[in-house]
Amino acid sequence: MNSLGLHSVHHIAIIGSDYARSKAFYTQDLGLDIIREVYRSERDSYKLDLALNEHYVIELFSFPNPPARPSRPESTGLRHLAFQVENLDFTVQELTQKGITSEPIRIDEFTGKRFTFIADPDDLPLEFYEI
Repeated sequence: MNSLGLHSVHHIAIIGSDYARSKAFYTQDLGLDIIREVYRSERDSYKLDLALNEHYVIELFSFPNPPARPSRPESTGLRHLAFQVENLDFTVQELTQKGITSEPIRIDEFTGKRFTFIADPDDLPLEFYEI
């Protein structure tokens, strides 16, 4: 553990412009499991907690009329979310079968590992990094 007592990343919060579309993408296309889904009437907002391999990773929110956040050109703030995969070719093939286009596979110049990016329904960059 570090000097602040940090143990690990607890979750990543994502706001989708179209909740149903984002929910389908993260659960059906990426295969994340739903832990819980709540509607918060006072905020007119859904909150969907998602897990990967039984580990809580993403909070997906909906809010009425959220402003767009630019991804390109790259702007200050969270750059992307990266998922580890064992076989990048398999992952890209599965994404392609679901109609999801990935960027050409690149090689990390420091580690020699292969990776690629896709975009979620709101153009948030998602990386798949081969371990």
